Amino acid sequence: MHLRKLNIRDADRILEWIKDPEINKYFRFDPDKMNRDDVISFIEKAQNESKDIHMAATDDNDRYLGTVSLKNINYNDKNAEYAISLHKDAVGSGVAKFATEEIIKIAFTKLNLERIYLNVFSDNSRAINFYNKMGFKYEGELEKHLQIRGEFKSLKLFAILKK
Repeated sequence: MHLRKLNIRDADRILEWIKDPEINKYFRFDPDKMNRDDVISFIEKAQNESKDIHMAATDDNDRYLGTVSLKNINYNDKNAEYAISLHKDAVGSGVAKFATEEIIKIAFTKLNLERIYLNVFSDNSRAINFYNKMGFKYEGELEKHLQIRGEFKSLKLFAILKK
């Protein structure tokens, strides 16, 4: 497995997970409004890594498996928000662990950050279990914080600190 910059050739596989109901049920955006042009625009913007870093996780044949990100990088406060999204065929393959370990290394060594944080829907137990296994610590919950497709959702907050 490898991490590399997102590439236009990844667009179709990104759009596949965006449109997959099993994956997008935990996202805040409306997947029905997303199209290939939107994905290409995202990939093009991702080439500028000043505030956000979005990396493609790939297999050994450079096949796109998912995206791992550091968003809202704050160099003054030395923190960033972590996010990951996988194509359905990569779930359970170890790519999430690999990509997370690699992006955390980038955050703490290359970018010299002190804190990586994330928020996750409180009912996303698979993701919560993964974040716990990766060393993220639970910090609290924002109850009924967002309204997604007519339903109020709570968010659990997690963070990992530079050791």
